[in-house]
Amino acid sequence: MTQHPHHRHRHATAAPAEAAATATGTASAAPWRPAGGPHLTRRGALALGGAALAAPLLGRPARAMPEGARITPMAGGLDEPWSLAFLPGGGFLVTERDGRLSRFSAEGGRAVPVAGVPEVAARGQGGLFDVMVPRDFAATRAVYLVWAKRQRGGAGTALGVGRLAETGDRLEDFRVVFEMAPGTSGGRHFGGRVVEMPDGSLVLTTGDRGDRPTAQDLASHAGKLIRLNRDGSVPQDNPFLGRADLVLPEILSYGHRNPQGLALDAQGQLWTSAHGARGGDEVNLIRPGANYGWPVISYGRHYSGLRIGEGTEKAGMEQPVHYWDPSIAPSGHAILSGPMFPEWAGRHVIGSLKFDYMAVLDPSMPGETGWAETPIKGGETRRVRDVREAPDGAIWFLSVGEGAVFRIARGAA
Repeated sequence: MTQHPHHRHRHATAAPAEAAATATGTASAAPWRPAGGPHLTRRGALALGGAALAAPLLGRPARAMPEGARITPMAGGLDEPWSLAFLPGGGFLVTERDGRLSRFSAEGGRAVPVAGVPEVAARGQGGLFDVMVPRDFAATRAVYLVWAKRQRGGAGTALGVGRLAETGDRLEDFRVVFEMAPGTSGGRHFGGRVVEMPDGSLVLTTGDRGDRPTAQDLASHAGKLIRLNRDGSVPQDNPFLGRADLVLPEILSYGHRNPQGLALDAQGQLWTSAHGARGGDEVNLIRPGANYGWPVISYGRHYSGLRIGEGTEKAGMEQPVHYWDPSIAPSGHAILSGPMFPEWAGRHVIGSLKFDYMAVLDPSMPGETGWAETPIKGGETRRVRDVREAPDGAIWFLSVGEGAVFRIARGAA
């Protein structure tokens, strides 16, 4: 496990605030390997506020964006939009937390409702979460959904798949691929993101469901990253497969609080961004079998102000590569590959539900709590729930506050 010998001091925390509550694939078909990379540390400065965050006008160049980039609205009238996925030919799908799935043309505009979505437990933070279009959609027309599924004892995060009809207005033969066990009565911390790995396997995030110790319990799916084959079976190279005890073989990593950002970089490495409590939101590089510490270690505090667990570090537990204190409530995570914005290739763009902006993190520049950060903030970025890089390299995002889909591109009208 990655260990960091230097000790960092906790910063001042903000008042309690956690929002109710990307997956990008690569074209590579090579088998997935455990993430490697350099020894990662956290140093430098976090830039969040002040006059530099002045709101841009709709359709005008926004501050902190690449030269010539503009924000264009693509769709509106949405009620708590949660996720966005692109279709071949330029169309896109959007989920809304209350259980609606809509299809839009490449030009956006009017929504086409898509029927056949499973019943969702839209209570608390529960509802319809991620939508994912796999790389072989042109042949299979498969669409994957993540949602809060009603279960005995409450609800849990589930993953399912259906076939988008040729008419584009319904999912056919929808079936459950996975559901977390056991179900719980809590209404928070579902996770809810899914990504297709380079080898075709799927990774799903779950939250701790408000029951902190379950994140360390390998007999529970809560607070984990789950790795599955597309039919729901367990990949033969999963880190806990074959254990003689009660460890669940679907688990890829554990010790997560509520990861609502999930993305692949150009090397096929998997990254998450996750909600902390009062401070301690994290960006993590995922290593199979690794323990990410929650609730034993954290850079935040409980909402009561009390210390969480044993401190900020412990042997055998991973350190985040970046954290926020105060919390920004991160949701949605894209790692740019650079077709449209080559100067930003490799940067992580993460939405904030709390401070109404998108954090652009530069791994090549150190910052006080990890990486250097540049904000994209304006009237369009109210409660950003999801961030995606389109096939042409444009940056798309969902604003809950605006009930809208926006596109950042060069030359946009």
